[in-house]
Formats: sequence, C-alpha cells, structure tokens
Amino acid sequence: MTPDLSSRDPNWWRQAVVYQVYPRSFGDADGDGLGDIRGVTERLTHLSGLGVDALWLSPFYPSELADGGYDVADYRDVDPRLGTLDDFDAMVAEAHRLGLKVIVDLVPNHSSHQHAWFQEALAAGPGSAARERYVFRDGRGAHGELPPTDWQSVFGGSAWKRVPDGQWYLHLFTPEQPDFNWDHDEVRADFRTTLRFWSDRGVDGFRVDVAHALAKDLAEPLRDLGSPELSGEQALTEFAPGTHPFFDRDEVHEIYRDWRKVFDSYRPPRMAVAEAWVPGADRRAQYARPEELGQAFNFAYLLAGWNAAELRQVIVDSLAGARAAGASATWVLSNHDVVRHTSRLMLPPGTDENAWLLSGGHAPQVDTSQGLRRARAATLLMLALPGSSYVYQGEELGLPEVADLPVEVLQDPIWEQTGRVRKGRDGCRVPLPWTRTGPSYGFGAGGAWLPQPESFAQYAVEAQDGTEGSTLELYRAALKLRRKLLEGEALTWADGAADGVLDFVRHDGWRCVANLSPAAVELPPGEVLLASSPLEDGRLAPDTTVWLG
Repeated sequence: MTPDLSSRDPNWWRQAVVYQVYPRSFGDADGDGLGDIRGVTERLTHLSGLGVDALWLSPFYPSELADGGYDVADYRDVDPRLGTLDDFDAMVAEAHRLGLKVIVDLVPNHSSHQHAWFQEALAAGPGSAARERYVFRDGRGAHGELPPTDWQSVFGGSAWKRVPDGQWYLHLFTPEQPDFNWDHDEVRADFRTTLRFWSDRGVDGFRVDVAHALAKDLAEPLRDLGSPELSGEQALTEFAPGTHPFFDRDEVHEIYRDWRKVFDSYRPPRMAVAEAWVPGADRRAQYARPEELGQAFNFAYLLAGWNAAELRQVIVDSLAGARAAGASATWVLSNHDVVRHTSRLMLPPGTDENAWLLSGGHAPQVDTSQGLRRARAATLLMLALPGSSYVYQGEELGLPEVADLPVEVLQDPIWEQTGRVRKGRDGCRVPLPWTRTGPSYGFGAGGAWLPQPESFAQYAVEAQDGTEGSTLELYRAALKLRRKLLEGEALTWADGAADGVLDFVRHDGWRCVANLSPAAVELPPGEVLLASSPLEDGRLAPDTTVWLG
C-alpha cells in the first residue's frame, strides 16, 4: 500500500491551486492513442514545475466510455486500458514525492449499466431486492409502454429506459448510466467502502460528481414536472429551495454528513469538493460546510461574462457564502465540460455556444490572440483571489477550444443523444501538445483518440518552455509568486476604481488591478510584480491584470 507522504496540514486545500487532469487526454505512455496512468506519472514533473499544489484526476475506473469515463463499472479498480492499481499506487507515490496532493473523481449518482449490481438487477427481475439499489418503476399507459414520469435526461430525451421485462429505470444522464437509489442502505455502505479504499491508498481528497443529484423524491406516485425544461439545473429557481424531485434536495446533506465521518477518520482528514450546479451562493455553500464536503465549485464565477461589475458581484457573493459556511471560496475558469475560456471570453454576450460549435467556431469568428490576452488577465485575477483555484489541463498553454472537430470523430454522448443537435464537449478534451512535432505532438508515440489541429504546435510545452512572455511562463511566475504572497482569506476593495476596473488589496499591500475596459487606465502606486500583458507607456492596457507590491 502506498504510504501517505502528503502534508500533515489539514487545511492545505483552503488556498490550494488544483490542476485537473483528464487522464485520457494528458499523456499516452503505451502509444495506443488513449492517455493512461503511467502517462500521468511521466508528466508529474510538469505539474510540480508549474507550481500547483494538487492534481485532480478525472475518472480512470473501468468504463465503456459512454460518457467519457463517468459511467463507472467498478469503483475500486483502474480501467485496464489506463493501467493497473499498481500503476495508480506508483503515481500517488511519485506525486507525494514531488509535494503534490492527489484528488480523485467520485461518481456517486449513477453507475455504468455494466456494473455488477445493475447486471444483477436486470437478471433478477421486477420486485427483486437487486432492483432496489437502482430506481426501477413500472411504466404508465395501458401496457406500461409510457415512461413513469416526464423527467428528462440532462443530455436530452427521456430520463427513463425500458428493459425487456417491461419495467423502466431512471438515468439522469445517458441510458448507460442508471441512477442509484440513495435511500438504500447497501448503496450508502458501498460508497463508504469506496471512500476508504482510495483513502487507504494515499488519496488526499475527492471531487464529487453531480453532488446535488443523489437524493431524490421517490415517494409514490412519482410526480411529473409538467414541462421538459423543468428537468434541468437551470430550472431549480422555479421550485422552493430543496423541493425539486431530483436536484438539490435537502436530504442530500445527510449523505455528506455521513461521509465527513469517514474523511475525518484519517490524519490529515481527507478533503472533498462538490460539483453542485445549484442557484445562489447560499445553496452552494451548504455543500461546503465543514461537517459536509468542505468546498464546492463556484460555477457562478465560470459563467460570469467579461464584465467588471458582474465579476465583482460574483466575487463578493462567493466570498460571503464561503465565509458563512466556514469554507474557503473556489474559483475556476475552465474544465472538461465547458468551452475553454481562451475562446469563451471572446464570444459576444448572449452567444449560443452550441451554435458557435456547430459552425466550427466561425460564426462568430473568434480573435484567438485577443482571447488569449483576456484568458491571461482572467488567470492573474483568479489567482489573486482568496481561496482555491482549479486549473484545467492545457489552460497553462493558452489552448483554445477546438471548435472545428468534424462530426465523424465526436465521442461525447450529447451529440447522438440530442439527435445530433448539440455538439457536446469534445472540443475541450482534445489531447495536450507536449512537443512541436510528432504524430500527436508528444502526447504519445502514435496518434491521439481525438485529432489535434496543426495550430497545437505553437501551444506545445516545448514551444513555450523558457520562452519569455509565453503563457506557460506566466503561469509558472504567477504560481511561484502566489506562494510567497498568499496569506489569509480576505480582500479589501480599493476606492475610486475606474469603470471596468477591478482593484483590490490583499495582505501586506499585495494589490491586484484588472482592466476589463476598452481603454488604458492609470496604474495605482506600487512596484509591478507581474503583468498578464505589457503595459502601455506605464499605463494598464485593456484586458490586462497586474499585481503590485
């Protein structure tokens, strides 16, 4: 078993920078085109050299990849295509040797339909104990031919699938992802076992997928919503808090209070962060309470436009919500589910991102150089905020969204499940470029599971390493400086900031000024420690952030 070589500081996560690794797109050690665990281990020096505190490993479990690995067939093993448990242990040991913590993705809302429990349920038939671990129901209509409710999948279409014996099962995502019944004691006990399994292997924390969906109102008769649109997270505002049939129900917090007992049985306690798409900082903060998960992703910040007033309000609300919960705030600009912010920040307000993807990124045309300028400014702003920053692989290279992937190579189930209406998330999951040349730009010895554009050569680690002014070197400098400057979890807004400018002070006079306006502005007094783009005759240029000391 891997020894726990991580820091004994129980609060390391409160101000950490966490790097998200999407393992199938990070490094391919065996040359089969698919990233793997050994490929991650071989590139850990990149993360330690970057200056991050931890890596978050997206799902690496056995899976048929119906949803990019979020359809888990076995929660306590490694997908054979990605390696073995020994490979995983070696990765954790190397990460800890380099001073990096390891966070793993946990997917508790649903399993794969290949999971042993679900296969047992299919074989056992209606009324069996095996089916009670999932959500099986008889259909409506004269012969049970209609779904039990009008609930819709997040990915499109009905959230129910009929099995040969006539019953239906619930899947809030793909049909290959049947939802667990979290009212069942065996389900709860098995996940406690899973938490201990990975914690015993030295894992430092967990990212909890769709943390807001576990608890459901399964009382008979199941209630219709009345409209397909009310099945989405964005419809939560139409319900009294905690009363939606399957999202953000108050009962979900009992589950996480139970998990906290497991986390706190380790020294240091294991951390956790919730992926909870819920409206309002107050609802999100409930998942982040010390007696529950401790942290929750701040999607309000990710969704905010390139607008100083909007961002300031999100920052104020987020810090207040975290403080009220006894948590630390979190900040994120990109992840494996959204358009990369280098491209997204250049889309005009109100742009239909799916339409833009369907156009191959041509309508509207994005200015990639201007997008990179904004992305760099957004990064320095984010890293100056109190709390934890979550960085998605490749953003340290300034990678844009690959919007022009041909439809014949798409892997995301959203494409087929929506009848080829929504293009999906493949454009942010294209494997990373490590070298300027090669069949997959250094990702592996052969090709890559998603095609990389020729433009990736200029973004490669090799192309930016040691290059003054490169985005990679900006991240390295910012993270090194952040370690020296970061202290406390408060900020003070400076008086008299110009329109379109965010200006705040941290401890000991560390000041962050971000100019989101279209014109250069005067800089406040202070020594320039770092700037996201060059100054203009000593003035802060548009779309530029500067740190002052």
